[in-house]
Amino acid sequence: MAERTLDGLSITVDVEGALDADVIERFHDLYTVTFAPMAELAVARQVLHREEFVEEMSDPRVMKYVARDPAGEVVGLTTLTRDLRTVPWISPEYFAARYPEHTARNAVFYLGFTLVAPQHRRSHVFQFMIEEVIDRVLAAQGVCGWDVCAYNERVLGFSDMVGALLHAHADCTVTEIDTQSYSVVEMHGPAGG
Repeated sequence: MAERTLDGLSITVDVEGALDADVIERFHDLYTVTFAPMAELAVARQVLHREEFVEEMSDPRVMKYVARDPAGEVVGLTTLTRDLRTVPWISPEYFAARYPEHTARNAVFYLGFTLVAPQHRRSHVFQFMIEEVIDRVLAAQGVCGWDVCAYNERVLGFSDMVGALLHAHADCTVTEIDTQSYSVVEMHGPAGG
């Protein structure tokens, strides 16, 4: 357990495996409030269906960085895994081919999602959880991937923000490894007409 005072409030972050059903329920409510708007802002589905969310929260292969306030209420969550098979939208083979030494040491990680309760978004809960993830990856001298939709890059500058945190805490190299473009055609009638 890590503990810090953030903006006058004591926050703890515990790394947990499978969460209890009541904690999953509270996080699902927070997850829905946090990510539901993404359904209309990003082409790729950004929101896990309820059963997918419950499965991930119950899976001990996915580390949950759970932030709590002094009353024990959950105020933030970050997911991280070393078992890339738990992330259905990425290719574990891609990472194994490019990072064979890290793969052999079980030092390839994937950052799933991070969310913070609305009343704590202006605090440093997000930063605290990400710094705890950085410490774990750094201790393993690992590789960690993540993905961000274009909306969160444009509006939040997510990768720049995470990159700044990474460089403040570790000697590291941050590289964009892939992009995917989505296109649409809207038909108006026959050509030349």
